[in-house]
Amino acid sequence: MKLNSLTPCCTVEAIEPSLPFWIDRLGFTKVSEVPHNGSLAFVILVRDETSVMLQTRASVAQDLPFMADTPLGGGVMLFINVEDLDPVLRAVEGADIVVPERTTFYGMREVWVRSPGGMIIGFAQRVEEDD
Repeated sequence: MKLNSLTPCCTVEAIEPSLPFWIDRLGFTKVSEVPHNGSLAFVILVRDETSVMLQTRASVAQDLPFMADTPLGGGVMLFINVEDLDPVLRAVEGADIVVPERTTFYGMREVWVRSPGGMIIGFAQRVEEDD
């Protein structure tokens, strides 16, 4: 079995408040959108080889009624491996930092933020080992 990709679909109350975070701060591009009643119900955002989908709670309730009452974030965190953490730190300056920059025992320099939609996102750079 070959897996082609894995793209998280994150539930938010409203998409529009999340777009500046993903597009302006993190440099993602909106490649697809589904409007509904004057606002957005769903978007696909892409940057480099990474993509994420945002879908409103109301849209999820229509598509997958059994998920209608699932808490936002649903216990899932996003972990994004980056080449260089410094540009990310500049991009998330002023955002809701839930874990400030740290170096972990598993060899990653990382920062964790809460997006405007409530998702917890970790950005991590592999730390070079000393010889």
